[in-house]
Amino acid sequence: MSRTFKLGVLAAAVMVAAPAVQAYEAGDFIGRVGAATVAPDASSDPITNIGADARVDVDNNTQLGLTLSYMLTDQIGLGVLAATPFSHDIKGAGDLASLGKLAETKHLPPTVTLQYFPMPSGSKLQPYVGAGVNYTVFFDEETAGALAGTDIELDDSFGLAAEAGIDYMITENVGVNAAIWWIDIDTEAKIEAANQTVDVEIDPLVYMVGVSYKF
Repeated sequence: MSRTFKLGVLAAAVMVAAPAVQAYEAGDFIGRVGAATVAPDASSDPITNIGADARVDVDNNTQLGLTLSYMLTDQIGLGVLAATPFSHDIKGAGDLASLGKLAETKHLPPTVTLQYFPMPSGSKLQPYVGAGVNYTVFFDEETAGALAGTDIELDDSFGLAAEAGIDYMITENVGVNAAIWWIDIDTEAKIEAANQTVDVEIDPLVYMVGVSYKF
């Protein structure tokens, strides 16, 4: 019996005997934690009581992101996105661009999605897509700069959400994850100094990179 044949038989035996990494199956929970960045694609109606092109913009912010998926079947999951509170600077734009920071706010964007995992349950690589709804709560609004000492209030938002992500299982339970969400966040900003309420579309992309654990 040749050495090549013996090595081939040995390799085949090892492959048969080695347990496959079982990725996701019905009943599994997958928790993920990592750095989550909210990057708004913000636009607002003009604050006409101040100027024809007086608008506001919203800065990015990064916080600790948490997600949890529950596998309803081997390929369908229910996902939840949560995070520590995001804090955003609200800046002048258009005619107000020279004023810089005008206010800041915190928000929590809990999001629920129905997820689809196309790969078989034994695959280490698990891409997924999802769609669902988001409810964003704004709080701790404070004015600054030219608006300091006045009030600003942002209404909570309810809208649609979509996501795409990928998990790679390093061991049977531990993996790495990268994901992105688009979230429809629209709010009304009540600006006391302008005696006006304006519509603000925030519509951010949310990026997250972290680790995952199946249990």
